[in-house]
Amino acid sequence: MIHILRTLKKPKESFILFGPRASGKSTWIKRNFPSETTFYFDLLEIKTFLDLQRHPENFEAQVLSLPKKIKWVVIDEFQKIPILLNSVHRLIESTKLKFALTGSSARKLKRGAANLLAGRARSLKMYPFTSLEQGDLFDLNQTLNWGALPKICSYKSEHDKIDYLQSYTHLYLKEEIQQEQLTRKIEPFNYFLEVAAQADGKITNFSKIAKDVGVDTKTIISYFSILEETLMGFFLPAYHRSVRKRQKQSPKFYFFDLGVRRALEGSLKDKLVPRTSEFGRAFESFIINEIIRLDSYHKTYYRFSFLDVSPNGEIDLIIEVGTSKTFLVEIKSTDSVSEDDASTIGRYINDFKNPYAIILSQDKIEKKFGLVQAQHWQSGLDKIFS
Repeated sequence: MIHILRTLKKPKESFILFGPRASGKSTWIKRNFPSETTFYFDLLEIKTFLDLQRHPENFEAQVLSLPKKIKWVVIDEFQKIPILLNSVHRLIESTKLKFALTGSSARKLKRGAANLLAGRARSLKMYPFTSLEQGDLFDLNQTLNWGALPKICSYKSEHDKIDYLQSYTHLYLKEEIQQEQLTRKIEPFNYFLEVAAQADGKITNFSKIAKDVGVDTKTIISYFSILEETLMGFFLPAYHRSVRKRQKQSPKFYFFDLGVRRALEGSLKDKLVPRTSEFGRAFESFIINEIIRLDSYHKTYYRFSFLDVSPNGEIDLIIEVGTSKTFLVEIKSTDSVSEDDASTIGRYINDFKNPYAIILSQDKIEKKFGLVQAQHWQSGLDKIFS
């Protein structure tokens, strides 16, 4: 497999690394932490897991007996035994050892992780590959159809890609949902995943989804909470100057990877065709995920939202750069941007303080329509994160 250099840099102090399953956390750890100076606890290994689950006190005893050459202790998938966080916290305070913890779910860790982070451990995130990480290997059509999980990028045949993504979603249901007993009934949740995937990138109508799935609205809200906490996706809130009113408006939900989303909605065999609504929907999801990933890696701490200006449409993404600048982003999959594409964003640009209005598309020719700049999406991302 071709080695792709990840954007995430190795911290100097203890940290927690969250990321969806198979996003490359373990590979990154192994490449950055040499075995000569690192001791590993892999909780996916049954023997290790069962021993520490039955006798968590053994963890601290093992760590304290490590040779002096060991500088780092890694716990892979640490959310499987949350009680270990107490020991990690004590050991960070009482020894010179540094700890690297990886996890694919934050659901059982809220209190313990918060306690640890209040000490000395940083919180980091890892995602599927970004276009920048892939460099010359990046292929937009491949990413829109299959996503960017590391394993997917190593497969050549579509058959292998379909098999992998179908297995991925089945394992998610079995290991993240059933085994962890996150919901009492698996069938409604299974159907919810399909409906939620079909609603990806659209304003979330919780009551309609509840009706489609056959459960109450409260259950649907809890299902979305499971998706968030198992790192399967994120909410993009509706924009409002008032934070309180922003919280009351319906958000959009985006799955973390297009291949996984298409597997859940059952559309992997339907190849995306340029200039269709489905291609445009996938392109929008790709751009928004790309921006979220870059913000996390670059620690820019931007605030993201969208603006529903019905019946005039939407502004796909609003990026608030502190109080100094606001990017108004329109996402178009076209390779030829026209003045019509700037109409919605141009109509509302003066409602914002220090706005920078930009259309991100596949058009390689830079254009300007009034106060609206149109750029190829790659150079547009450079502008947003410059």
